[in-house]
Amino acid sequence: MADQNSTHYWKSLAERAGGPDFSVQAETEFASSPLRSIEPDPGRRAFLKAAGFSFAASVMAGCSRAPVQRAMPYLDQPGGVIAGRPVYYASTCAGCAAGCGVLVKTRDGRPIKLEGNPEHPLSRGGLCAAGQASILGLYDSLRLKHPLMEGKQAAWQKVDEEILRRLKGAGAVRVLSHTVNSPTALWAIAGFLAQFKDGRHVMYDPLSCSAIPDAHEQTHGVRAVPHYRFDRAEVIVSFDADFLGTWISPVEYTAAYRAGRDAEATRRSCWHAQFESRLSITGSKADRRVRLAPIEVERSLHQLASLVESGAPQDAPPHLQEAAARLRKAAGRSLVVCGIQSAEAQVLCNTINHKLGNYGATVDLEKPSRQRAGSDRALASLLEELRGGKVDALFILGANPVAELPGGVALAAHIRKLPLSVSIVEREDESAAATRFVCPDHHYLESWSDAEPVAGVVSFTQPVIRPLGGTRSSIESFSLWSGRPKTAQELVRERWSGKVNWEESLRNGFARIESPAAAPRAFKAVAVPPREAKPAEGYELVLYPKAGMLDGRHAYNPWLHELPDPITKITWDNYACLAPAAAAKLGVAEGDVVRIEGGPVSVELPAVLQPGQDERTVAVALGYGRKASARFAKVGPAWLDSRGASVGANGLVGTNCAGLLAFDGASLRYSRAGIRIVRTGRRQALAATQDHHTLAAPGGGPARPIIQETRLAELTKHERKHETHPDLWPEDHPYTGHKWAMAIDLDACTGCSACVIACQVENNVPVTGKDEVRRKRAMHWLRIDRYYTGTPDEVEVAHQPMLCQQCDNATCETVCPVLATVHSSEGLNQQIYNRCVGTRYCANNCAYKARRFNWFDYPRDDRLANMVLNPDVTIRSRGVMEKCTFCVQRIQQARLEARRRGEPLRDGDIRTACQQSCPAQAIVFGDMNDPNSKVSRLMRSGRAYKVLEEINVRPAVTYLKIVRNRTREGGES
Repeated sequence: MADQNSTHYWKSLAERAGGPDFSVQAETEFASSPLRSIEPDPGRRAFLKAAGFSFAASVMAGCSRAPVQRAMPYLDQPGGVIAGRPVYYASTCAGCAAGCGVLVKTRDGRPIKLEGNPEHPLSRGGLCAAGQASILGLYDSLRLKHPLMEGKQAAWQKVDEEILRRLKGAGAVRVLSHTVNSPTALWAIAGFLAQFKDGRHVMYDPLSCSAIPDAHEQTHGVRAVPHYRFDRAEVIVSFDADFLGTWISPVEYTAAYRAGRDAEATRRSCWHAQFESRLSITGSKADRRVRLAPIEVERSLHQLASLVESGAPQDAPPHLQEAAARLRKAAGRSLVVCGIQSAEAQVLCNTINHKLGNYGATVDLEKPSRQRAGSDRALASLLEELRGGKVDALFILGANPVAELPGGVALAAHIRKLPLSVSIVEREDESAAATRFVCPDHHYLESWSDAEPVAGVVSFTQPVIRPLGGTRSSIESFSLWSGRPKTAQELVRERWSGKVNWEESLRNGFARIESPAAAPRAFKAVAVPPREAKPAEGYELVLYPKAGMLDGRHAYNPWLHELPDPITKITWDNYACLAPAAAAKLGVAEGDVVRIEGGPVSVELPAVLQPGQDERTVAVALGYGRKASARFAKVGPAWLDSRGASVGANGLVGTNCAGLLAFDGASLRYSRAGIRIVRTGRRQALAATQDHHTLAAPGGGPARPIIQETRLAELTKHERKHETHPDLWPEDHPYTGHKWAMAIDLDACTGCSACVIACQVENNVPVTGKDEVRRKRAMHWLRIDRYYTGTPDEVEVAHQPMLCQQCDNATCETVCPVLATVHSSEGLNQQIYNRCVGTRYCANNCAYKARRFNWFDYPRDDRLANMVLNPDVTIRSRGVMEKCTFCVQRIQQARLEARRRGEPLRDGDIRTACQQSCPAQAIVFGDMNDPNSKVSRLMRSGRAYKVLEEINVRPAVTYLKIVRNRTREGGES
């Protein structure tokens, strides 16, 4: 379209400012040798040290023999198992409470990959980054392998006898857990607690949504989290709810959100407004994004409620008037959600949805969600009981309240005083260290269990490997302590006997059941008096979860620590996000350590300048500073020029900021006013990837924009295609069979980074550590480049997955002196590892900067962790180049399977790892020589374009333009 070149996109504030410093950095970003990794002008001593190290290492590498590997056949081959052929089992992800459906890929009895279950009615084949990475927890060598009693190893029989002895005569017995949406587990816990006069199960969520069911208890008489139907909404207005990132069920919501915004198929797109203080994944996709401090949310909801009811403009700002007008027009087909932990704010949200007639349409309260059912009120009551010494026995199931809640040190002291305290967890954490007994639970891939994330949809979990240690399912533990010992399989089957077809449900991974519907009463208006939103002195703190780390339960996982945050692109840390204007007022630069003071609690964190953030707000991620991250003190290569571990001065990754949380009445609040920010005078180097791999046309000439966009109204018009010129090279390499290609829809991509982790798991991509990431040596084959447009205060965001483009005229191939990179007959740019001598010419010649050089043999010393490695993909050695292969191993597997069936390959038979995991289905792979394939149709779309197409490398990856759902002036599309 005519104006697509007028939008200027930039990746960071440094790039936007430009200047010689950034130009030099962009030009030399491949010069990441030991000589230029930190100092641009190394001295003689540094030169000799680095050169000597490199020479010695190369000599040692050249003299070593490759490891000998032997394939051992089955002595007694199991039925239905063929060596080398994968077997898939349907199961349920337990990476969080969302309960997404998964297919577990096993090879020779060993789980190696999780895929989304495309038949699952909620997750629809998608899987988030944390879910993809959770398979590594199965092979965690630091996972508990036996019970502990008073800190020492003990036998299960001894532990059970002692627990049962101390339970005799117990009065107040409490089970504390995160949300449990497993009907069988709830049944077992209820049976256990029924033995005691005062037994109670308290559920809480570290990322609490307790205000939502509390508000519905007031307005509808039922304490429940509704099932939000984003797929039915034509207008979505969200107040600080990151529903595409971390809120309640982001994979399900992303798939549903995408269904309502498929402009290519429907020529329409639901309109989405996001009101938030910090830039979130959801805010990055909004059609209208408004910066709003948390203290202003309730007032804005009051104004929106009045506008929806009366339609009169009153004194409301224009953005609220626009949202109200669209909501009224789409009454019954709209949705308003709120992520603020305030019952008053949630009551206002309920009132707006009621006035619009959204209940029963986009807000389902009869078949509610059971994904975050925790109660902050019940949690506060339990904490008060613990402080008063009124609890006789406490069982902590899969939770870590000492690290997740404010006042953790005092809570640990109260737990230590209890006559009986039991922690049922997979690995020893801060809370387990305070209990008398630790009963190790199975990993979910070793377990029988179930989940009902939404009423009426039951997902089943089945073991795909025998337990790797002396662990026991928590369901079995509670059953045994109830005096009715049964296996978890027996308990799950008994729970669903006569209600589902057992064999069919296990094959599918889920079943639909007739669940008793909630009985909400008619809406009852609840008065919420307007509050004057007077800003307090100082700043307002917002505590939020990252898409990878969530509430901290995955702090043991190096894949997620090294995953660049979708917005900040920083790894291996949490930090204090400040608006550029606020940082300027404070005199703070990126990397300056600041002290955040909130009453008696303070933390020190490096500052990050975040465009698009409210100027009065400081945002900090939770889930860091956990005991489980101490293991990363030595992650990464230990070499002469190493400059810092991946952990901080506290010996942990990041800082635990849970102490800044506070109870406000019956709610755990994630924001607080009156925060002071003080410069400490220190600096901390951050491992950020946002300025890595800056793309530009060779020679610095004019280039077509890397990111292109269009408007919804333009989709029905003829769009001018870019002119192409005849090729000087003859067409002497015809592709007579398949020619593989990929299409990536930038309008669908949310930047969630599930594809990055999926690629890492599938292709055995190593973790390099914080020090190496700072040297621009992160090894991810697939990265997501995040771009901004606009001013630092008001930004729009674009996410662009970038990988090897499999160019027909590949510049990497022409410069390789040993033909280590060559083209296949099916259009793949192949990397032959045993030819590569590591000249890095190909990387320097790649316009897309999609190649990765192995500076080291990254440690593979943990034999248990090595079980997660995909045997179909070679482990690369030091000194070779690697890159995306379009999952060639999957292409080969699909080809062999088609040959076995005696059928030709069909469109959709091959799904790359990144494509398989994407919740938004933004990636399509297929044969471009097949004119009827989906990828061919997308390549012919009016939105299709190719990055750096003007340099005539003829990439096989096509991008689809972003669709902006508005006119240039911001009105109706």
